[in-house]
Amino acid sequence: MLRRTTVALAGSVTVLALLATACGGGTDQGASPAGKTGDVTFWSFVKGSDEVAKAFNRSHPDIKVKFETVPSGQEYYSKLTNAVKAGTAPDVAVVEYPNLPEFASQGKIEDLSGSLGPLVKDRFPKATRQLVDLGGKTWGVPRDAAPLMMMYRKDFFKQHKIGVPKTWNAYRTMTEKVKKADPDARGGVLYTDNPGLLTALSWQAGGQWFKAGKDSWKATVDDGPSKKVAGYWGDLAGKDLVRSLSTLDPFWTSVQKSETVAYVCASWCAGAHQATVPDQKGKWAVAPVPTWDGKPASGMYGGSSFVIPKGSDNSGAAAEFIKWITTDPEGMKAWVKSGTSSMFPADPKLVPVTKKAYGTEYFGGQDVYAVGADSYKSIPSGWTWGPVMGTTNTAIVDELPKVAEGKADLPEVLSDAERTTVEHMRQRGMKVTAP
Repeated sequence: MLRRTTVALAGSVTVLALLATACGGGTDQGASPAGKTGDVTFWSFVKGSDEVAKAFNRSHPDIKVKFETVPSGQEYYSKLTNAVKAGTAPDVAVVEYPNLPEFASQGKIEDLSGSLGPLVKDRFPKATRQLVDLGGKTWGVPRDAAPLMMMYRKDFFKQHKIGVPKTWNAYRTMTEKVKKADPDARGGVLYTDNPGLLTALSWQAGGQWFKAGKDSWKATVDDGPSKKVAGYWGDLAGKDLVRSLSTLDPFWTSVQKSETVAYVCASWCAGAHQATVPDQKGKWAVAPVPTWDGKPASGMYGGSSFVIPKGSDNSGAAAEFIKWITTDPEGMKAWVKSGTSSMFPADPKLVPVTKKAYGTEYFGGQDVYAVGADSYKSIPSGWTWGPVMGTTNTAIVDELPKVAEGKADLPEVLSDAERTTVEHMRQRGMKVTAP
C-alpha cells in the first residue's frame, strides 16, 4: 500500500490564500500597471537573452531594456532572493517552472493577473497555464515548453537492424540489442546529477507529485506511476543497459565517442546536441518518446517563465517586454536566430515561426518541431510543482549515484524524497497530518 501524506498549512491560512496574498507580503490584486516607458532591468541565464533584449530595444524606442547575465541553478535563485530582500531586484527575471510556486508563496514576485493574466489564458494550453497560475492568480508568463522526445543514431540503428521503440517494453529490447551489437554502446542514460528526466517521465506516466487543495498540499512523490517509472529505470541501470552519467561533460563525451547511441531528452536537446556534437551531422534523428501503452503521452523536461520580482521600479514597461518576448513572432525569432537553439515556444501559435528559424540540416532535413508539437499536445494536464522543489530535487539527486552503483533502490529514493520534503515543509511552519 503506497503511503500518502497530506500537508496542511499551519493555522487557518490556506494554500490558495497563501499564494493570493504572497505570505502576507501584500499584493497589487493583479492591477494592470499604467506606465509602459522607461528603463527595464532584465536578468536571465537563458541562451540568447542578450540578443532578445537588443531586438526589443530596436523596435521599442520608448523602453530601454538593460540585460544582465546571471548564473544558472541555485546560485541564481539565491541571488534573486537576496536582491528582492535588499530592494535591488530587476524588473524582469527568468524563473523555471519548478521554482515558481516557492517564489510566489514567499512573496518574491508580483501578481500578474491583471496585467498579463488574460494573455496567459488566451495564448497557452491548460497543461502549461497550470504551471504559472497558482491559487487563482497568474505569477509568470510561460516562455518555453520542453516536451519529451527520443534522440537516436539512425546510422547505428540501420546498420544493426534495430527498430525505433514506440513502447517502454520495446525500449528495453532496444537497449539489449544495442549492447549486443556493440558492448561499448548503450541505448539510454540514467542521469546521476539531475532528477528532471525522472520527473518528466513520472509526469508522462500519470504521476502527480503534488496537489494543492483548498486548504492543504498533498505530496505523492512516490505514487504508483512514479514508482513504476523509477523501478523501470533503476532496473535498466542495474543491468547495465543504460549508462549512468552526469548530464554535463561525461554525457556529451559518451555521445561523441558513439558510446551513447540513443537517449530520452526534451525538445531543447536538439539544439544543444547540434551545438555540442557538430561533427555527427546527418547521423542523428528524433522520434516520439516511448509510452507505456503505445498511445501518445509526454511530460515536460525543463521550461521557464518570466516574472516581475517584487520591488520592480517599472512594472508597466516590464510587462510589455515580457509580452513581446513570449508571444510576439519577432521576439521568438530573436531567441532562435543563432540556429543552435531548438527552444520550443510555450505559445503554440509561435511554433511555425520557431520552426522556420531553426535549420534542419543537422538532422538530415527532419522536422524536429513536428515531433515536438505532437509531444506537446500529448502532455497531460494536472501536474503541479511542489512548494519546496529545491529540497525535493536535492533529496533525489543525492541518491542517484548510489542507484548507479547498485547501492540504492530508485523507487525507495522517491519515498525518502517525499519524507524529506514533508519534513522541510514542517520546518517552514507547515503542519503535517496523516490521511
